[in-house]
Amino acid sequence: MRAIAIDGPAGAGKSTIAKRVSAKLGYIYVDTGALYRSVGLAAITRGVQLSDISAILQYLSEIRINIRYVDEVQHVFVNDEDVTDRIRTQEVAAYASKVSALPEVRQFLFDLQQQLARENNVVMDGRDIGTVVLPNADVKIFLTASVKERAKRRYKELCEKGVEADLAVIEQEISTRDALDMNRDIAPLKQAEDAVLVDTSDLNLEESVAAIMKIVAGKLD
Repeated sequence: MRAIAIDGPAGAGKSTIAKRVSAKLGYIYVDTGALYRSVGLAAITRGVQLSDISAILQYLSEIRINIRYVDEVQHVFVNDEDVTDRIRTQEVAAYASKVSALPEVRQFLFDLQQQLARENNVVMDGRDIGTVVLPNADVKIFLTASVKERAKRRYKELCEKGVEADLAVIEQEISTRDALDMNRDIAPLKQAEDAVLVDTSDLNLEESVAAIMKIVAGKLD
């Protein structure tokens, strides 16, 4: 099986680009961020406060997460409920960042991620895929963009959905998320030594996908 690992900070476009790359290659796309968001959503559903996120551990054994493909689109299910849309809120993202720092949660999801890679050709994106989850991946990419550019993209996305948003607030949230992800004790966000850095600040989506595909072609030839 072949594996492509795409890591990078929040809002860098990992999911969108990874989906495009996986479709071009005919690989399975695995959105690991969605898995952590699912645990975060479980915490919210059970009334766990963000300041006491470790309380979710007592419920961890009751959480069943599955990835299924419906019309070739990845859907995430928690205890047989499709939560694909519900996990995409800013509140869930904040919880996801917190739970991802818990060793028990990481181990809980680590086994699922590795199983998917053993059984399929995968494009997997996240924060520690190339460094921890798939250290022997055939291709490793570290995808990034400036905080300002990531905030602008998120702001535009929300506005297009008719959601009221504040660009300055979004920029601050992204900066805070970066600090949490890079400075956590367990599997912090960092570029793997053998990963190729791709900065998409000045690239549109098609140019970003083309840049990744060029790297993949060179590595897999």
